[in-house]
Amino acid sequence: MTTTVRAAQTAAPPRRTRPLPRRRTRETALGRRTLLLFGGPFVVLFTAMYIAPIVYATVSSLYVVKRSGLGLAAPTREFDPLHNFAQAFGDHDFLAALARVGLFAVVQVPLMLGLALGLALLLDAKSARGKGFFRLAAFLPYAIPGVSAALVWSFMYSTESSPINHLLEPLGIQIPFFAGGSVLWSVANIVTWSWTGYNLIIIYSALQTVPGEVLEAARMDGASALRIAWSIKIPAVRGSLVLTAVFSLIGSAQLFNEPAVLQPISSGSISSAFTPIMSAQAAVAAGNYPYAAAQSVVLAVAVGALSFVFFKLTDRGENA
Repeated sequence: MTTTVRAAQTAAPPRRTRPLPRRRTRETALGRRTLLLFGGPFVVLFTAMYIAPIVYATVSSLYVVKRSGLGLAAPTREFDPLHNFAQAFGDHDFLAALARVGLFAVVQVPLMLGLALGLALLLDAKSARGKGFFRLAAFLPYAIPGVSAALVWSFMYSTESSPINHLLEPLGIQIPFFAGGSVLWSVANIVTWSWTGYNLIIIYSALQTVPGEVLEAARMDGASALRIAWSIKIPAVRGSLVLTAVFSLIGSAQLFNEPAVLQPISSGSISSAFTPIMSAQAAVAAGNYPYAAAQSVVLAVAVGALSFVFFKLTDRGENA
């Protein structure tokens, strides 16, 4: 009997591993093709329009344009990785542009986001009426292109045609929009007018995610509208505030359209190096592409570092 069982076991064929079902294989292949179909164009465009310019600018910043003689000979490029960066950090106009944009961001961004938050809370109030109209009215300035908005405000600021100063003239008041100390805030006013509605919509959308049961329970407990806004609504939109703050900081570093449009009527208050982007543009106009690339790299690194520090600080405050 034992011999028969052993013989049967010996004669039994070896177990074969179960093959992967064809359906699962087809689903995996289909998923890969779908990922390639939808993700491929993004990767190509992202590489061509974002990664490639960054790499090219970084490599260009490591070279120096050399001109010999009376400038009749074609300029040459020599590899000198520190020359352009040393020139940038020794350029008083470029450093002043960085400081000017930093001051702009420190003052304008909190004011704009505070205004957007306040308007969003008013729009989200239970007693608010005409919410659709006010949302559209707040968003309309953002729908106007930045150059067009700057042209409209240049008419408002012009010493010859300013309706603001014409209205204030009987009172003996004239606002110096392009005086040395106020030109930056004239630019900040245009940016605030253009972008407050955009940030308002983002914050208002975040307010819509607050559960109505929580708000109703707070009202039943006797909490006032101000208390509900401070203790429930504002903490609920913290993520949106951080996001809009980072976007606004990056936008401040890229400030170009508004001062460039106002420059011809600013009576010299807005120079060609008023902002870092304008300074880099002036270097490009002078044919010094490597120096413009170095300025762009310095600006990008500074903005990236500030954004990273800001995210860390806000994340630490949220987890505290």
